[in-house]
Amino acid sequence: MQKIESGQFAKLLTVGEVAARSGVAVSALHFYEQKGLIASIRSRGNQRRYGREVLRRVAVIKVAQRVGIPLAEIQQALDTLPQSRTPTAADWQVLSAQWKGELDARIKRLQGLRDQLDGCIGCGCLSLSHCPLRNPFDTLAEEGPGPRLLDP
Repeated sequence: MQKIESGQFAKLLTVGEVAARSGVAVSALHFYEQKGLIASIRSRGNQRRYGREVLRRVAVIKVAQRVGIPLAEIQQALDTLPQSRTPTAADWQVLSAQWKGELDARIKRLQGLRDQLDGCIGCGCLSLSHCPLRNPFDTLAEEGPGPRLLDP
């Protein structure tokens, strides 16, 4: 546990204050802390206290989640930043550049699926042997239609 001067401790935020200011549930803050995305300091009464920099970290987490970045990747990115300072606009530029390529690839993949969906709806077949949307990894389609008893 990090020791902190009493005057500095008064400047820290409670979990309720962070929740209210960030718009994130207390349970989500506890989860983020458990996953190592944010850090707290414990009071003598074992209550969580947060530095004000956590507000920006939570904002980065929420924006990244909103665009579909998995928490594990958010954590890897945040691990490159110091815990004790507020992430800056320059930090955000670095983080967002890391995620841009993945997002572009995901958009391309979704556009391809969308285009295939139009064709699938048009024919109405939903064929297990031909439809990559219905069952893209089907290996039993070659045996024809109907149920199969699989060996345990």
